[in-house]
Amino acid sequence: MADSSFRSLFRQRDASAVSDSPRALPFWHYLAAAVLGALNTLSFAPTPHGGWIELVIFASFFAWLSRTNGWKSAAATGWAFGFGNFVTGVWWLYISMHVYGGMAAPLAAAAVALFSLYLAIYPALSSVVWSFVAGRARFGDEDAATARDIDTSPRFTPTWHGTFAFASAWALGEWLRGLVFTGFPWLASGYAQVDGPLKGFGALVGVYGVGWVLALVAALIVQAVHHFRTTRRLAFAPGIAAIALVVAGMLLSLVQWTTPANAPLDVRLLQGNVKQEMKFEQSGVDESLALYKRLITGKPADLIVTPETALPVLSVQIPQDFAVAIRNFSDDTNSSILFGAIGVSILPDGRATDFTNSLFGVTPHVNGVYRYDKHHLVPFGEFVPLGFHWFVRMMGIPLGDLARGPIAQKAFIVHNQPVAVDICYEDIFGEEIARTIREQETPAGILVNSTNLAWFGNTIALDQHLQIARMRSIETGRPMLRATNTGMTAAIAANGDVISKLPTFTTGVLEARVQGTSGNTPYVTSGNMTMIAVSLILLAFGFAFAPNRKRSSTR
Repeated sequence: MADSSFRSLFRQRDASAVSDSPRALPFWHYLAAAVLGALNTLSFAPTPHGGWIELVIFASFFAWLSRTNGWKSAAATGWAFGFGNFVTGVWWLYISMHVYGGMAAPLAAAAVALFSLYLAIYPALSSVVWSFVAGRARFGDEDAATARDIDTSPRFTPTWHGTFAFASAWALGEWLRGLVFTGFPWLASGYAQVDGPLKGFGALVGVYGVGWVLALVAALIVQAVHHFRTTRRLAFAPGIAAIALVVAGMLLSLVQWTTPANAPLDVRLLQGNVKQEMKFEQSGVDESLALYKRLITGKPADLIVTPETALPVLSVQIPQDFAVAIRNFSDDTNSSILFGAIGVSILPDGRATDFTNSLFGVTPHVNGVYRYDKHHLVPFGEFVPLGFHWFVRMMGIPLGDLARGPIAQKAFIVHNQPVAVDICYEDIFGEEIARTIREQETPAGILVNSTNLAWFGNTIALDQHLQIARMRSIETGRPMLRATNTGMTAAIAANGDVISKLPTFTTGVLEARVQGTSGNTPYVTSGNMTMIAVSLILLAFGFAFAPNRKRSSTR
């Protein structure tokens, strides 16, 4: 019974399923795909070792996708899988819109659902591309002929080029999701492998490349199982290839692509735990200023970092006593300090313009202040897309339309150690961080992320963001320091392992010693270009030389 059930995964529903219509497959087919997508959320943090779970789910998804009978049913299957994954994986956006933004609950829930439907377009697109490339060879000659003669449905026949087509189409779809409309690469499949066997590929090809390898291994598993269940011929070739990739990923995680540089830094990462609902009220502003003055000056360190907008005021409005206390503390203790505030430019007539989400740095015995302005802004939270001001007016979120900083800004120097800083959402764009390191005159040896996830409450968003930050360390071969308002404040080693972290929703200071690095990983050198080039070449090759196309060209 179990054997026949497994084989049915690779069998079309009935003769009518040869038509290219998603209605040819039953509704429960798409419902099952959505459930698989929802289960895939369990692959990501906080699930331990979720990368192994993701391998099983992706193999199941590819087997399920293989039941489709054309591009339309493939698109619907990919869309259902994507919707199930995103609606369960980014539901915490509801918290920011309803709890803190004041949007009515039904509207906030509808917004999350619509956004998830949009995000699901990309796995749907990947499935369509796979169907056009691999679908031309989906039926073996003998199976197709038998189906025409006896009017029964042919079995799915996995092929090598179809397996590579799935990996390439999937990776390109995720890359596009991280690019179009400023991008939203949250829940990119490679992130789950930070706690999985394919982690080591991150330094080579980045998170999208890890997703490519993941999809390839999943398809190879399905190919191996299918051949073993049917012909028992060539059953070991794809299986061995899948095992080899898993072993390679585990071994690559042991490779050190960068080398220690400069003296280690003693750092203090501050977590204020300021309630989001009162942060921008005057009482909250006063509390934040007093709190962070106390935390910053509590103990010296080579580097002290506050969360994003820890000082919820314009930089020109920072109280004089606060500024003097911080400057004197820095000079007296030889401590460098990075603090978050709202940047602004003052016109000659005294008007304020070009508000920015910024980090400011104080260096001991150095006149002037370092400034980093956030480049990659959050849609609706920090800038309003054209035509959507009506949507933002439904929420009470401040800082709705900010100016952008340049993409590759200079490093903050701490005792001869260059530090690359970014703010909140920016660390989900690995290509931009790699580009920053490539283009900096003095490449940074340590990454710093200052963030405030209080907008999303006590949800999986905090764990997911920490997992994303760990991938940035793997990709660049550099340690990452995270200072957050409510969590996860953490120090991450250059190999992506968490050195230490603070409990969430507590006020505290994380003290750690971190060693900066120098040198470039392959990913820092080439960015996403390796994955893009390989994927496009494989898809073009598969489309041009699919067996059905070759047969038709010889007739």
